[in-house]
Amino acid sequence: MAQTLFDKVWNRHVVVPETDAHPATLYIDLHLIHEVTSPQAFTVLRERGLKVRRPDRTLATIDHSTPTLINADGSRPYVTEQAGKQVEMLLANTAEHGIETHGWESANRGVVHVMGPELGATQPGMTIVCGDSHTSTHGAFGAIAFGIGTTQVGHVLANQSILMRKPKTMAIEVNGELQAGVTPKDVILAIIAKIGVGGGTGYALEYRGNVFEEMSMDGRMTVCNMSIEAGARCGMIAPDVTTFNYLEGRKFAPADYDAACEDWASLATDDGATFDKVVTMRAEDIRPMITYGTHPGMAMPIDALVPIAADETEAAALNYMQVTGGERMTGLRVDRVFIGSCTNARIEDMRAAAGVLAGRKVADHVTAIVVPGSEQVKIEAEAEGLHEVIMASGAEWREPGCSMCIAMNGDKAAPGELVVSTSNRNFAGRQGPGARTVLASPETAAAAAVMGVITDARTLGAAA
Repeated sequence: MAQTLFDKVWNRHVVVPETDAHPATLYIDLHLIHEVTSPQAFTVLRERGLKVRRPDRTLATIDHSTPTLINADGSRPYVTEQAGKQVEMLLANTAEHGIETHGWESANRGVVHVMGPELGATQPGMTIVCGDSHTSTHGAFGAIAFGIGTTQVGHVLANQSILMRKPKTMAIEVNGELQAGVTPKDVILAIIAKIGVGGGTGYALEYRGNVFEEMSMDGRMTVCNMSIEAGARCGMIAPDVTTFNYLEGRKFAPADYDAACEDWASLATDDGATFDKVVTMRAEDIRPMITYGTHPGMAMPIDALVPIAADETEAAALNYMQVTGGERMTGLRVDRVFIGSCTNARIEDMRAAAGVLAGRKVADHVTAIVVPGSEQVKIEAEAEGLHEVIMASGAEWREPGCSMCIAMNGDKAAPGELVVSTSNRNFAGRQGPGARTVLASPETAAAAAVMGVITDARTLGAAA
């Protein structure tokens, strides 16, 4: 019987089948942990006298609470004492249980959804969980990857499995040729705008078509990262030569790599397999996107007019964002720009931002920060001189971390400020109490930084 990519990976990991009365027990191949959602889980294990079942299947890093600045004396300016304690607790817990951890001294430390793939820990055919909703990022490799809650973090630490109902499947098919200036971030924002923030609820998404096949792994991770913003359980892209080339030679790559690639290639959805739902889009119809409201589904082409509010909820969102239906977003004054996060902080994103900033200056009234997603991204960017281009423009080049995406490490906007951000969420106050967030690609964010207003990067002429 023909099977989808999701079905094949799911079936490989069912320990106890699902029944009407009970979810399936699903084995987990890789458990990623960080300092925010793990302390309580380790406390429960300690109270119950339990050990971590598979420390070799667990990988830890510090990212959410970590400052992106370093004091002159080399110390770390944690935003609160609690933030520092979270980091200390993770390092102590993982040392106690023998879990590989990438702390301050590691050349591989970084945002969990950036550093995991860089190490080759993320592989096709895996089941991957993390106490973070954007674990869907790892589906770019053909893995079933999803976020879990703190209680579930404890369950996986203790028994390396999880209870889960099997979701339905949805194919998102995008074929054709993307217009110049359209990025993977624009593609996923266009998809969410089309199906809505609840459009993927109850589904596992598979992104199909030549648009995704032609994307780099960095681009595929950006797309899958935001699957959760459409309400989906996970998002996946079939592994192919692009995937295999990315993983080859990385730390956790299988010893018999040719055999592994042969197996991974077999995971692709079979001809004749059926999905519970299919959504199709034309690549030619997608333009550079921005959000105008308070969730990612309120997104539109940057050169379009803000839609008229259809109900009180939308009207409240427009009011919060201080925008008016029927008017343009371009030209709206920008206070801050954030280029980073698990969505857009990989090396290609750094190159894209530097490409716009090169030879230009950040507007006087704008504070712009560029935050690489990992130490490896930082090292590679600096080897290419991207940090010099970024700093020459007047933007700040920071240390790796989640930074302003979630605004829990001290990087945040002031009330009322408008932020153009390459992150993934834009609800009211996401980047600071009262702050207003516009989601966009690195190119659009960089264009806003230099122009001081929301700007279509395609309209910028040659740099001076």
